[in-house]
Amino acid sequence: MGFGRGDNSNLLDSQFFGKNAENAYEWKLSDDLRSVALEELRETESSREASLAQLRSWIHCHPAIKTCRTDSVFLLRFLRTKKFSVPQAQEILERYLTIRQAYPIWFRGLSVDDKIVNEILDCGYLIPLPQRDQFGRKVILSCPGRLDSHKYTATDVIRTHSVVVEVLMDDEESQIKGFVYINDERGLQMSHLSMWTFNELRRITKCIQNSTPMRHKETHFINMPSFANKLIEFVISILSEKLKKRVKFHNSIDDLKDYIDPKILPKEYGGSISTVDMIVDFKKLMYERRDSVHALEEMNISVQKDAKGIASALGDLADDDEMDAISGIAGSFRKLEVD
Repeated sequence: MGFGRGDNSNLLDSQFFGKNAENAYEWKLSDDLRSVALEELRETESSREASLAQLRSWIHCHPAIKTCRTDSVFLLRFLRTKKFSVPQAQEILERYLTIRQAYPIWFRGLSVDDKIVNEILDCGYLIPLPQRDQFGRKVILSCPGRLDSHKYTATDVIRTHSVVVEVLMDDEESQIKGFVYINDERGLQMSHLSMWTFNELRRITKCIQNSTPMRHKETHFINMPSFANKLIEFVISILSEKLKKRVKFHNSIDDLKDYIDPKILPKEYGGSISTVDMIVDFKKLMYERRDSVHALEEMNISVQKDAKGIASALGDLADDDEMDAISGIAGSFRKLEVD
């Protein structure tokens, strides 16, 4: 990981960049969250203050980082994900900035006003639930079967996820308590699988696992059709051992009730709030956080354009072709044969 003294004089002086962003952090959360942060993340007032100062100093001196948000809430994404290990927070921040440069089609130019993003949200494909689970964790429901697989591409789907998680990652309660994912595969068709190539799946899974500052606590799959087993097995094989153990499969929504209180789910799943109302509720939050999402576009890190430079910054994210040759995996899910 590169480190050195650079002239970052173009760090912006605004709400999210530069001196105005570096005012003293003020704890505005509950005492319960304070206890959880201490027990699970080793977060204290002194550790938080010292870690934020170290991370800001590292950003300002980094020779490749040209512009980066330096407000406390943004930097705490990385510190809390890595339990206030400053070196590990530096590493994931560097990776986060690098993937934005390496894969701009997925991570650059994100906007809450994007027409396709809003269409995909309106169809009910991705729904952050307004109520948290019994442990205070944010729950995100995904329903791929609702997506028009002939109208949208894998890139459209990834960009929608990118906007949603950027809106959610500044929420401090979620930074501390983490995220839970429910994937309802009811209505999934082969055409949904054919949207993806193996390289896209591998790259985006690695990006989520290694470069996204989120505490991934549990992932649940329900109503999984047998023809999708190869896809899921492939994705899970990429995960770390820790995350593999957090993936659970359920035959129906009833089986999920042992883990998720149905009261927080959409009305169609036994809850009290309709999917439509949940989407409207989340889109209000999206527009409240428009400025913070749009500010991401100002961030910049210098990345060598050749494959060697990308590989150096991203590690095994950049060796997809070699891995595919070794494993014999090639092409897309369009070539899958259904047993």
